[in-house]
Amino acid sequence: MFELHLDMYQTVGLAAVVFWLGNLIIKKSSFLSKYYIPAPLVGGLIFAILNTIFTASGTMTISLDDTLQSILMTVFFTTVGFSASLPLIRRGGKLIALILFVSVVVLTIQNVIGSSIASLFGIDPRLGVGVGSIALMGGPGTAAAFGATMESPVYGVEGATAVSLAAATFGLIAGSMMGGPTMRKRISHLEQNSQIAMQEVAATSEDEKVSIEEDKFETNSTRFVSAGMLLALALGTGVIVSKLLAATGITFPGYMGALVMGAVLRNIVEATGQKYPDFEINTIGEVSLSLFLAMAMMGLELWVLADLAIPIIVILIVQVIFMFLFSYFILFNILGKNYHSAVQTAGFIGYAMGSTSNAMANMQAITRKYGPSPASYIAIPIGGTFSDFFNAIIITAFLNFFT
Repeated sequence: MFELHLDMYQTVGLAAVVFWLGNLIIKKSSFLSKYYIPAPLVGGLIFAILNTIFTASGTMTISLDDTLQSILMTVFFTTVGFSASLPLIRRGGKLIALILFVSVVVLTIQNVIGSSIASLFGIDPRLGVGVGSIALMGGPGTAAAFGATMESPVYGVEGATAVSLAAATFGLIAGSMMGGPTMRKRISHLEQNSQIAMQEVAATSEDEKVSIEEDKFETNSTRFVSAGMLLALALGTGVIVSKLLAATGITFPGYMGALVMGAVLRNIVEATGQKYPDFEINTIGEVSLSLFLAMAMMGLELWVLADLAIPIIVILIVQVIFMFLFSYFILFNILGKNYHSAVQTAGFIGYAMGSTSNAMANMQAITRKYGPSPASYIAIPIGGTFSDFFNAIIITAFLNFFT
């Protein structure tokens, strides 16, 4: 059988093509656009399917060099570390802290559900963690990263990437579909029993409103150079931190040191009164994530999913039931039992099952109909971003526990 081997430069070039292909398909598909399916997932899956068909038919096989994939993964998670701004948490107040606390509780339960059901089916409980907070609270980026980590010689969990990314794709759709419907009855009840309160929400005063439109991205070469240097410093010093973490005897993902140093450097920059290049670092993170996800999807071993289909489906069903019950009966009440609580709960479902994009879409669908909820648009995306930091630590703890 003919084998075509692509080196690391050709592989990342192909990843760019795959990304553009995914974008093109998403623009043509209202379904994919509605549920915020990332372009790298779509394009990468098409390549993986074609490569599987070529290999199975004995026509040819395409092998990819994943050297740059691991580098791009580390860069992306370093930008996640840079998001951990203490002043930002303080400005958001108690609501952000509460959302973050709830996120940690939920992602822990997601892993308990996944690992427990996986054990009942007699499969590796770490695969269950892959259908837990790795895929759901973490989203596709975390799924691809920890999938690769679990498949490394340290853990040796076969098929972890395929399972985690499949679950993450399901989560994106479920998180978007569940948000509004789960809170619709709560909002209807508020309208019936507290019509005045709902009218007050719709007439929120100007001084309470915040712009929820996307900020204009204006930059220059100096700011991008500054962002690049901060990332380089975090990556370099992160190697030292990773070695210190390894000395504890606990196995952490390779990017953990850089992630920690990203958080440290972000807060040093802000504490010294320097201008932090947030848009630039976020942009670098987006580029890294897009290429990394495309490469991860391109290398999927899809045949693994066939053997694990039933356990994955059962775990995902239980995850959906848990998220509904927790959100409807517990989270809504914890957040205040009012209109804003309903908006925040819908947003929480979005990122706890998929991504921040799903969260924003869920909240927007409600506020367009019933009126603004400014605090929700601050607390949910910030709480969701900070949860990624704690998610990586808790996932690592679960993987080490089952090793």
